[in-house]
Amino acid sequence: MVPLLILIFSCLIGVSQGQLRVSFYANSCPNAETIVRRVVSEAAASDENTAPVLLRLHFHDCFVQGCDGSILINNGLESDERLAFGHQGVRGFDIIDRAKTQLEAVCPGTVSCADIVALAARDAVVLTNGPLYEVPTGRRDGVVSNISLADNMPDITDSIDILKAKFSEKGLSEKDLVLLSAAHTIGTTACFFMTDRLYNFNAGGGSDTSINPEFLPELKATCPQNGDANARLPIDRGSGQTFDNQILQNIRSGFAVLQSDASLYEDAATKNVVDSYFELFNPFLGPSFEADFASAMVKMGETGVLTGSEGQIRRVCSSFN
Repeated sequence: MVPLLILIFSCLIGVSQGQLRVSFYANSCPNAETIVRRVVSEAAASDENTAPVLLRLHFHDCFVQGCDGSILINNGLESDERLAFGHQGVRGFDIIDRAKTQLEAVCPGTVSCADIVALAARDAVVLTNGPLYEVPTGRRDGVVSNISLADNMPDITDSIDILKAKFSEKGLSEKDLVLLSAAHTIGTTACFFMTDRLYNFNAGGGSDTSINPEFLPELKATCPQNGDANARLPIDRGSGQTFDNQILQNIRSGFAVLQSDASLYEDAATKNVVDSYFELFNPFLGPSFEADFASAMVKMGETGVLTGSEGQIRRVCSSFN
């Protein structure tokens, strides 16, 4: 099935917030997006987890100082942002490095690492049958990367009120919170992140009562109390490798794997957003999950961007110039 093509423009000329614009590299590096897309496709061909990995990398980059590639820096120092507790398990750095190497060979000093991360996330969505959308580019790379700046990353154990507050601080709405959480439609999580929810929820020694009773034994069988904490399970039960709105249906039915996803149905505002994608029998009359997800991704990708003469264009994504 050909992914739905969704064109996202701000104003009539394709310019978006922060001086980003669609086809920013049309003249300076016309094959930039093609090169990134090829690298992502090659990576996905050898690792089925590539798509969720790149989506998560983009999210984690944008939530610390904005989408400036700060998470990519690897100075080998304990202060490097990528070592933050909130970034544990984040991967995909090698894919971004491969794309950067190829881009430097044809367009040296032109395409930012921050833009590569944003483009790679979009291409990852497409590879899992998600929407193809335009990514405004023109980001510059940041010159600061410090572990202390990642202290306020959203966490799967955060209450819904804390999650809403953290997203609001980034200029993201309750609807954006739901849609960006729906990125969990693809990918897996480790049993390590399930232990408290299954066996010591809120330090009470029991399980989260929001878990559907039919689902609880299944989760415990996959993640026994004294089992392998590194064992993995799909975050979107029944549809873990395909981009769709099944994750939202699971949230409605008590089949959410992550505590943060389940909490979306505990708040009136976020619950209404989840329900809005299932209210009408005719899908053409209701909101489009694919289009709304794409809009939320573009909006997140504009968070705290550096443009113009700000920051730099790194020659190597893992180090400052």
